[in-house]
Amino acid sequence: MVFFRSITALSRLCSRVNQQSSLTNSARWIQMQSSSDLDLHSQLKELILEQQERLKKVKSEYGKSQLGNITVDMVIGGMRGMTGLLWEGSLLEADEGIRFRGMTIPECQKVLPAAKPDGEPLPEGLLWLLLTGKVPSKAQVNALSKELQDRATVPDYVFKTIDALPASAHPMTRFVAGVMAIQVQSEFQKAYEKGIHKSKYWEPTYEDSLNLISRLPVVASHVYRRIYKDGKIIPMDASLDYGANYSNMLGFDDPKMQELMRLYVTIHSDHDGGNVSAHTGHLVGSALSDPYLSFAAALNGLAGPLHGLANQEVLLWIKNVVNECGENPTTEQLKDFIWKTLNSGKVVPGFGHGVLRKTDPRYTCQREFALKHLPNDPLFQMVSKLYEVVPPILTELGKVKNPWPNVDDHSGVLLNYFGLTEARYFPVLFGVSRSLEICSQLIWDRALGLPLERPKSTTMDWIEKNCKKAV
Repeated sequence: MVFFRSITALSRLCSRVNQQSSLTNSARWIQMQSSSDLDLHSQLKELILEQQERLKKVKSEYGKSQLGNITVDMVIGGMRGMTGLLWEGSLLEADEGIRFRGMTIPECQKVLPAAKPDGEPLPEGLLWLLLTGKVPSKAQVNALSKELQDRATVPDYVFKTIDALPASAHPMTRFVAGVMAIQVQSEFQKAYEKGIHKSKYWEPTYEDSLNLISRLPVVASHVYRRIYKDGKIIPMDASLDYGANYSNMLGFDDPKMQELMRLYVTIHSDHDGGNVSAHTGHLVGSALSDPYLSFAAALNGLAGPLHGLANQEVLLWIKNVVNECGENPTTEQLKDFIWKTLNSGKVVPGFGHGVLRKTDPRYTCQREFALKHLPNDPLFQMVSKLYEVVPPILTELGKVKNPWPNVDDHSGVLLNYFGLTEARYFPVLFGVSRSLEICSQLIWDRALGLPLERPKSTTMDWIEKNCKKAV
C-alpha cells in the first residue's frame, strides 16, 4: 500500500521550486539561458532537474517492489489491469475518475484560468498544469497562448498534401497526413542527427511538441473546411485563445460554441497512459521517434471504432433512435430499441468504460454545460432519457462491469447543437485535444530518460504448460 501511495504521489509534480522573477522574451531552446515567470520552458527546465533526482530515488528505494500479480486473464485480455506505465499527467481510478496532476475535472474548472468569469477553463492552462504540476496564473496562460500563436505557421506543402487525397478519404486520414507532412521540420530529428547529448533530448522534444500543438487547429480546421465548406479557409485570429480560435477557424463564432470548444479540448486532453492513443504515442516515442511520428501513430489508434471514433458512432446511433422512435419516445419504445441493438450483436455506443465503474466525470461536466446552454434541445433530452433507461438493461445482461455513460455519449450532441453536425469529423476534434496529453508526456519521457518500451509476450503453449505445472 505504501508503494501504491508512492506511485500515486509520483503522478503529481511537487511545487517547491521557487519561480524566478525576471521577465525575458520567449526564445528557442538553443537560445534559452534565463528563467521567467511567464515562460513555460524555463519553468519546466527547473522542474526537470528535481524530478530526475526523484525518479532515481524511487528506482533505488522501490525498484524491486511488486505491484501485483499478473494473471492469464490479464495477458489474453488486452493487459487490462496491469500497472506497467509511468504517466505523469493524469491518474484514472475506477471509482473516482480522472485526475489531472491530482485535480478532478470540477477542481480544474474552478481554478484554471478562463476566458471570462465563471467560464470554462482555457486549454492553455491545462497544458501548463500537465507539464509543470502547477496551476498557472492568467498572465502565464496569456503568455503561453501568445507563444502558441507565434508558432502556428503551417507551410503550404502541408495543405497540398492534405488536398491531394481523394474525396473519399476520412477526415482522420487527412489529419494524419497533415501531421506527417509537418514532420520534416522536426527539431528533435535535426538535433539527434547532429549528435545531441541524451540529457538534452527533452529540449528539442519540447520545441516539436509546442510547435505541433500550436499548428494542429490550423491543420484540423483546413481538413474540415476542405471537406465540408468548399475549401473556404478561415485564417487564425490573433485576438482569440486556443479553443476559441479553433472554433472560429472551423466557422463557428458563437461565444457559447467557443466555450464548448474550450471545455471539449480540456476534458478530452488526457485520460491516463493506458488508453490506445496515449499508449501508442508513448510506445512509439520510446524508440526516440520524434513527436510528429509519435503523435501520428497515436492518431491512427484514435481513429479506431473502439476508441476515438466512438463519439462519431454515438451521435449516429442517437439519431437512429430519434428516426425510429421519434423525439419523445416512451420508456417502453426506448427499451425495445435498445434490446433490438443488443440482440443484433451490437453494443450500445457511449456506455461502459475499460476502467471506470461509475458515470464518467467528463460526461457529467458536459451534461452540466448542456443544462446551462441547451436544456430544451431534443437530442440532449434524448441523451437524458437514455441515461435512465440503458444502465438497468446493461446491468440485467450481467456481463457489463460498467453500465454507465462515458464521455462519448454526450460530446456529439453538444457539437451538433451548435452546428457542427458532421459526425465523421468528430475524431479529429478528439485528436487535437489529445495532443496536450501525448506531447506533455513525451517531453517528460525524454527528460526522465525513460527507456524503450519492450514488454514480454508469450504463447498459449507456454501458458498451458506453466499453468499445469502450478496445479
